[in-house]
Amino acid sequence: MFKSGQQAVRETARLWQVLDMNLRIGIAGIAIESSTFSPHRAGLADFDVRRGDHLMERYEFLGKEWAQGIEWVPLLHARSLPGGAVLPEVYDDLSAEIVTRTEAAGELDGFFFDIHGAMSVVGRQDAEADLATRIRAVIGPDVLMSASMDLHGNVSRELGTAVDLITCYRMAPHEDAMESRERALRNLVERLRSGLGKPGKAWIQVPVLLPGEKTSTRLEPAKSIYHRVGEIADEPGVLDAAVWVGYAWADEPRCRAAVVVTGDDSALITARAAELAAAYWDARDGFEFVAPTGTLQECVSAGLASTARPFLISDSGDNPTAGGAGDTSWTLGQLLAIEELTSGKATAIHASITDPAAVAACVAAGVGNSVEVTAGGKVDNIPAGPVPMSGTVFSISEDPVGGTVAVVKVGGLHSILTTRRKPYHHIADFTSLGLDPSATDLVIVKIGYLEPELYNLAADWLLALTPGGVDQDLLRLGHHGVLRPLFPFDPDMSTPDLTPELLPNS
Repeated sequence: MFKSGQQAVRETARLWQVLDMNLRIGIAGIAIESSTFSPHRAGLADFDVRRGDHLMERYEFLGKEWAQGIEWVPLLHARSLPGGAVLPEVYDDLSAEIVTRTEAAGELDGFFFDIHGAMSVVGRQDAEADLATRIRAVIGPDVLMSASMDLHGNVSRELGTAVDLITCYRMAPHEDAMESRERALRNLVERLRSGLGKPGKAWIQVPVLLPGEKTSTRLEPAKSIYHRVGEIADEPGVLDAAVWVGYAWADEPRCRAAVVVTGDDSALITARAAELAAAYWDARDGFEFVAPTGTLQECVSAGLASTARPFLISDSGDNPTAGGAGDTSWTLGQLLAIEELTSGKATAIHASITDPAAVAACVAAGVGNSVEVTAGGKVDNIPAGPVPMSGTVFSISEDPVGGTVAVVKVGGLHSILTTRRKPYHHIADFTSLGLDPSATDLVIVKIGYLEPELYNLAADWLLALTPGGVDQDLLRLGHHGVLRPLFPFDPDMSTPDLTPELLPNS
């Protein structure tokens, strides 16, 4: 783009100013993935709230050479395991503290907005855009703000306008989560040091809303689409490129796929954003679940009949890493009705049910003793209420995430009960309880797609379409707040206008 002589002089002066100064970059954010279909409510106790040096421990990559010579200004970061919508008073307090700390931080050159992108707050909409806009009002229009997000986040026009650089993971499962945060910060630092100012942002939402279990980058078509994202990001004239799947279990207008390409060549970033949006739209019917699916009964029957061991089953409807309440008891009740498991003819692990009262009963009974509990169904009682269970206390242990954890053995079935919601992604999560998943016939885990260790452990696996706050069958959840038409809710909708918009800089 042609620049006037005065523009060139101003940019040259700005460049020398930046190169001759110690950059000051603030860091803040609130990160949670919130299902509006889950009755769980995220309170302050659900968040790991960090300030100062404790916040800086989150980013080991800031020890690298590119991050030296910068004054990092850690403000506040709050991160929670996915769950239900955040209580409004909790959001108000955390966001107010971020704003207050930003006001007290003094002049900043840059700001890192570290979020998930799918935070819902009870009674509010588009919480990330609200917080970004409030931060922008404090730091002013000239400070560069860079956001890092989960690819299951949502990018509204308001959020895209409030920030200057925005990116997300390129892998699902999210093996590149910290790499993406580093990219967001490195791009911010390099942009500040270059003195080039704010890049252009080509943004477009794509009216498709799919669960993450249908958009894993291990499989086509997501695999090729995200490979192309990396190629585009490396082109001259492009600073970064990103595709968001969106978050399927919140019922807000912003919930849909999105594309943002940033850079200094407006024509190029617009063309590339249009290319990615068209590729995603054209592939909408080609996205499939990461594994064969079925009802729980179908999956258990197939697992018991199979010779593959261990055989893993994803109990997907109450996945706590997608926003499930963690105490949905429907699957446990079904497993307790299977004679082959309760008689001990076959072995199984079920992870897990969050129920502090049931855990307390196990602690009172003691390891090796009989216990009778009613497990789960106390927060999310829509699919099923509390399930009666009589068995033996197999083990009791302490876990930094799950709190006190008890395992109840009923025949060959080992049911894991926790005092706090906890995902079971690692083999050590089981072995620390005295369980050996590799030597178990069936391992039923509240999860969507299998995380790497479990994926490698499984001799075979199936995805059970179970009920809960993150039900994979989106059509039976009852969305009414999303913008229509929207695929797959409107499968015969006409081709949308996918012309990207060049967003203004705040």
